[in-house]
Amino acid sequence: MLFTEPSFLFLFLPVLLALYFVPALKGPAYVKRPDGGYLKRPHGGYANVLLLAASVLFYARGGGAFTWLMLGSIAFNYVMAIAVARDRSKTWLAAAIAVNLVVLGVFKYANFFGDNVNALLTAFDLGPFAVPQVLLPIGISFYTFHAISYVVDVYRGDATAQKSPVHAALYLLLFPQLIAGPIIRYREIADQLARRVVRIDDFAEGARRFIVGLGKKVLIANNVATAADGIFALAPSELTAAHAWLGIVCYTLQIYFDFSGYSDMAIGLGRMFGFRFPENFRWPYIADTVQEFWRRWHISLSSWFRDYLYVPLGGNRVSKRRMYFNLVLVFFLCGLWHGASWSFVVWGLYHGTFLVVERLGLAAVVRRFPAPVRHAYLLVVVMIGWVFFRADTLQHAVAYLGAMAGATAPGVKPFDVAWYLTPKVAVAIFAGAIGSAPVFQAAAIERQASRGWLADAAATAALVAVLAASILQIAGRSYDPFIYFRF
Repeated sequence: MLFTEPSFLFLFLPVLLALYFVPALKGPAYVKRPDGGYLKRPHGGYANVLLLAASVLFYARGGGAFTWLMLGSIAFNYVMAIAVARDRSKTWLAAAIAVNLVVLGVFKYANFFGDNVNALLTAFDLGPFAVPQVLLPIGISFYTFHAISYVVDVYRGDATAQKSPVHAALYLLLFPQLIAGPIIRYREIADQLARRVVRIDDFAEGARRFIVGLGKKVLIANNVATAADGIFALAPSELTAAHAWLGIVCYTLQIYFDFSGYSDMAIGLGRMFGFRFPENFRWPYIADTVQEFWRRWHISLSSWFRDYLYVPLGGNRVSKRRMYFNLVLVFFLCGLWHGASWSFVVWGLYHGTFLVVERLGLAAVVRRFPAPVRHAYLLVVVMIGWVFFRADTLQHAVAYLGAMAGATAPGVKPFDVAWYLTPKVAVAIFAGAIGSAPVFQAAAIERQASRGWLADAAATAALVAVLAASILQIAGRSYDPFIYFRF
């Protein structure tokens, strides 16, 4: 189920909120305080069982039979975490990690491995073997990383093994973050699983965050996607430099507002139910270097790789040569995590190489330049990387980069650039460029400092307008999944 589906917005979410909060409005569960009051939802069994049932339904809507795989993964990791906590045994830990990775490998990489082996056999004039097509369960990369971090944290003593199967299952299955993150550590919400309070202000902030994320996805990401998808679908013989640059600019905005929009909606939904999820994006496109970019982009994933792979490999405590190798290895795996394709592998190696080169001195050189030059450097590096991320194949990416460099001479006259750069796309690009910087956050801080009713009314009116425009846009569009659902 998508957050942008009418069935979610007008059926699933309202019914769940009603079931969640109506019991809290009865009797002493509703407490009014001098500072504005708060809603305290019923703790213990009811709320968590309700959220767990809703999360199973949410996943089953799109996951189908893979729901059983998810539930089996939850049961396995619940038992293994208890075993690890009891014995502090590396054997139990290794078994838990191995099983999680094997399941991920079978479902996500079996086809990739088989296709590459067949290509190698064909090169040596050997007959290929049959490769059964294995379907990819929705969100398997995300919930696998959740499960591994949970068991590892229990082994390290950073978290306590959850004895309640409902609480353990809810951590892994909680629907706002289930499909595309953010990747949440168990220790970050363990106390919230046991007890949480939803203040009226918290609920309002959650609703505001959800609407902002919905607007990012529907009003910006979806509109620039029309140009990006159309241009990336062109054959190399139809690409000009102008087309190629417009396509990658649109995709650069699309992937950011698509994924950060989802994260905003997930964080907002969590807040509405009393959970505080970690931030996943901090305006990555205002970074000066690739190092800073990865401190701002998909923070929960980059920190996961840092804490559970880079640091165990030695982190910064090893020799520089080994440290650089570890960086490239981590980003090789980061690329492979995103997708079973050589283009994703190259994207990961590309970023890993830039991180090494910046540590070797490029970052120091870049920082000597004025801010506009530093930002231009970062954006060009990131956009070139996004070509590998977006292209269907490695060959497609190379041809597209050639078009961006003006190295191709289109043999077929394509549609004019203006055909793709419609007024709606142009407005979305402009809004995306503004929204990629913390302009609106600065305005929100200023509004809160002034505490004027007029500023509050204007902010509320803007949110209502974004919600109304998003609903109208949803009503006029067909199925449009989030980019990160395929990971």
